[in-house]
Amino acid sequence: MRRNLFKHILWILILAECFPLLAIAGSQQKEQRYKIAVCDWMILKRQKIGSFQLVHELNGDGVELDMGGLGKREMFDNKLREPHFQQLFRETAQKYQLEVSSIAMSGFYGQSFLERANYKDLVQDCLHAMKVMNAKVAFLPLGGIKAGWEKIPALRTEVVKRLKEVGDMAASEGVVIGIETQLDAKGDVKLLKEINSPGIKIYFKFQNALENGRDLCKELKILGKKRICQIHCTDTDGVTLPYNERLDMNKVKKTLDKMGWIGWLVVERSRDKDDVRNVKKNYSTNIKYLKEVFQQR
Repeated sequence: MRRNLFKHILWILILAECFPLLAIAGSQQKEQRYKIAVCDWMILKRQKIGSFQLVHELNGDGVELDMGGLGKREMFDNKLREPHFQQLFRETAQKYQLEVSSIAMSGFYGQSFLERANYKDLVQDCLHAMKVMNAKVAFLPLGGIKAGWEKIPALRTEVVKRLKEVGDMAASEGVVIGIETQLDAKGDVKLLKEINSPGIKIYFKFQNALENGRDLCKELKILGKKRICQIHCTDTDGVTLPYNERLDMNKVKKTLDKMGWIGWLVVERSRDKDDVRNVKKNYSTNIKYLKEVFQQR
């Protein structure tokens, strides 16, 4: 009798210990399909510890961390090579319960990926930062390359070669580099086929489609869910997202839902042109709106 009673008590204690774990597991299963992050360089916190506290105050889910400035430097101005900063960044992200959605090489907005002899070293530096911060996506804009490169065979061949090389580097580490081009969706699909690397996908940017008069949702459908690794879900500066009449966010959500896409929506621009430097106002407005559209339905 006592032995049976002891067994019952033991089982009750075991179950009691498990309940918190079950609760945690349950909350993880209810994770949002779409998470909202913010570019640290756009909130004037490029690779600064303060980006985490600010994004927490803005009610974001994560931060897109930049690799730091590039300019005429040989390498990125990157703090994440140093163990002290590695620990500090990880601990601060954990403190504010934020994830790092991606690591950005925004320096390539102004510098040409095609003209950098040490492009592999620069990408390897980014891949190391990704491992440090447990990020699965890197952002590589090709905006610094001379306009029209896609129509010049020699330049296109070199771009494809380089992207294939760094894509395979990323794939070997189980991560993805998302490229941003000025091409339309069909052009991106063709480029990806030429690159032929599982480590290269498209980092889709709403602004590019809208500024070039393309049907945003049609572009998303042409690319399909498997080719899009992450999305900059904002327009050029002018008005904040709730007041943008050429960007139908509810239609975008329906399109992404139907495609079966899941991932991070990253706020880059869409600032009020009359109050551009008011970070808290612009970004809290945009994040609140995106959460209302993508997370509360």
